[in-house]
Amino acid sequence: MKKIHIIGIVVIAVSIGAIMASLASSSTYAAFSEAAASPSSEFHVVGTLDKNKDRIYDPKTNPNLFTFFMVDSAGIEKKVILHKAEPPDFERSEKLVIIGKCKGEVFEARDILMKCPSKYNDGKPVESGQQSETKQQ
Repeated sequence: MKKIHIIGIVVIAVSIGAIMASLASSSTYAAFSEAAASPSSEFHVVGTLDKNKDRIYDPKTNPNLFTFFMVDSAGIEKKVILHKAEPPDFERSEKLVIIGKCKGEVFEARDILMKCPSKYNDGKPVESGQQSETKQQ
């Protein structure tokens, strides 16, 4: 075999190994119960904000600490500690995806994704204070 073929095979083998390692370490979607069962693994947990519980954010004390309560898709509620500032329009979000690890009774999130309500209805902007009209035929 030529030297170039051996180098090509080595490069392909290393590439396959890198891809497999990145797939194995990537986080997966789960409920709080699954995240609690594997505290060393990172998970994406989908849920909704519990608007009846307090949200705590004091940027003067710690601008990278935001605490709130979330209910996951299985109905389990947990306290979430986000190590970032409170996102704008956080309380308006419809769905949340928190990314992090479960540590005891809390979920320590390193990042958050939010789905906010749409500004549009039937392709037209909805003015605040106005309700959408139903079309009569």
